[in-house]
Amino acid sequence: MMRLFTILLTTISVTAWAQPDRWQQEADYTMEITMNVENHQFTGTQTLKYTNNSPDQLDRVFYHLFLNAFQPNSMMDVRSRNIEDPDRRVRDRISKLTPEEIGMLEPTSLKQNGQEVKYEVVGTILEVELNEPLAPGSVTTFDMTFKGQAPVQIRRTGRDNKEGIDYSMPQAYPKMVEYDYMGWHANPYVAREFYGVWGDYDVKITIDKDYVVAASGLIQNGNEVGYGYEDEGVKVKRKGKTLTYHFKAENVHDFMWAADRDYVHKKIQVPNGPEMHYFYQEDSITTKSWPELIEVSPKFVTFMNERFGKYPYPVFYVIQGGDGGMEYAMSTLVTGNRSVRSLVGVTIHEMFHSWYQGVLGSNESLHAWMDEGFTSYGSAITGAYLRGEEASPLQRSFKGYYSLVESGKQEPLTTQSDHYHTNRAYGTGAYTMGSLVPEMLGYVMGDETFEKAFRTYFNTWKFKHPNPNDFKRIMEKESGMELDWFFNDWIETTKTLDYSVESVEEQDDQTLVTLGNNGQRQMPVEVIVTLKNGDKQLYYFPLRSMRKDKTEFGEQLVYSEDWPWTHPEKTFVIDANISEIQSVEVDPSKRMGDVKQDNDFWSADGSKTE
Repeated sequence: MMRLFTILLTTISVTAWAQPDRWQQEADYTMEITMNVENHQFTGTQTLKYTNNSPDQLDRVFYHLFLNAFQPNSMMDVRSRNIEDPDRRVRDRISKLTPEEIGMLEPTSLKQNGQEVKYEVVGTILEVELNEPLAPGSVTTFDMTFKGQAPVQIRRTGRDNKEGIDYSMPQAYPKMVEYDYMGWHANPYVAREFYGVWGDYDVKITIDKDYVVAASGLIQNGNEVGYGYEDEGVKVKRKGKTLTYHFKAENVHDFMWAADRDYVHKKIQVPNGPEMHYFYQEDSITTKSWPELIEVSPKFVTFMNERFGKYPYPVFYVIQGGDGGMEYAMSTLVTGNRSVRSLVGVTIHEMFHSWYQGVLGSNESLHAWMDEGFTSYGSAITGAYLRGEEASPLQRSFKGYYSLVESGKQEPLTTQSDHYHTNRAYGTGAYTMGSLVPEMLGYVMGDETFEKAFRTYFNTWKFKHPNPNDFKRIMEKESGMELDWFFNDWIETTKTLDYSVESVEEQDDQTLVTLGNNGQRQMPVEVIVTLKNGDKQLYYFPLRSMRKDKTEFGEQLVYSEDWPWTHPEKTFVIDANISEIQSVEVDPSKRMGDVKQDNDFWSADGSKTE
């Protein structure tokens, strides 16, 4: 695999050898794409060098043809028209597309090592029968010509989005399906989540000369197309009718591009970080919000690098386009007519995907919470940092989880992303419950221990497609705790947690407190006893299953004793007369995920909450 920039090579080389030994396939693309802006169709050539690093012989391969989802009666269309709560951006819009408005992507020829192969287009998947079986450790080359049509923009990709961006073109090329230790993952494109093979991309995009193109990777002919020269007032001499943009991206599992006639291009260098590029249309909103985004970007990217692990690529592109916010290799498409706060928030969120989707690359179809959830967690922490907030920024996520539980629509996080019965269950599960995994682990392990463990997870599993057990094992090794009980209940079930203060009674000159476990889940319990003189005492009841107690406490620890999950009650004694006690509160930090909080509090005056 050719390496184009030394910094990335060094970063990958240093970290890769220290990582667990899990083989990865490799797919290196060389593509030339020509866009016809008159009919919104394009043609392309693709040479794909595919390395089989698996221990298996492969007799078939598969490609994704994502654009075929935007056709009447596709799986995406039918699912959207039948699900209880369809995405408002999709609904029945695909079913109404005319032939000139649909999306389309299909090969016009395909060869393996110079010989024609048999293939069949099946919806959004291309099935290919190999002429030559691909032995373990061997390399083969596929040469393809293909054609496509950009759909009217409905979901993520297409032409003429609601803000007037001409082309948002992610997933607009035949993309090799991932084959990993679990086998092939030729999932039809129904609604959400992507999983891909890491490799190098060398892409040339030819388009009408009036268009400005932004894409994944490093521009190779910036002096020809104007990249980096706008601020100096240099004008590009656009000869002929078209202009070709040349990009290279290394060690990524995706590629996107976007184009518009009115893009302005700005950039800023993050100290010890990537060069940030911004492409957007100027109007009464963006001329205020985008410069402010650019100004604050070095601050939040520096924080993200220090807190969560270093972004390993040299550039990142924030591009106006798409239908909201969506992550891609070294880039994001976001709708741009937003307030400054909204624009900064969506940029932070989508850039964070570069950590958990772009660099770690977990299988989102199977484990969406490992990307969407961790991204949401990082976004919340970073947003709080920018706003100078000290309180936990995840309380909104807890409320979203409680609401889902109350609705009765919760499904286990092991549900495949496209198979949730409702979009609400998927969204709250992947984003909200997923963000509570690191939040609650911080509560269980101690925040300082967890923060270090979370960075270790990122640095250990870069470019390795980690699964839930890989994450769990890092958490266990860093904390010294056993955490099966947490992951089994929170990820694989819909069990809920409900601890309570059952009674507070006088016992001689002391006070006897009885706690109850009324739910199916369990967590270590922290109880704050507040005396009438203002003193606070912390009582800690770890689970016996943890095999190690947390040692980080913000309050003075008075008493600790384990609480086996089999025991519905726990009693402890406060060395004070009941007349001296103001209140007893379970889970004062509100980080346990307790679905019924009105029984968590006892007070001398009879109030139920503070």
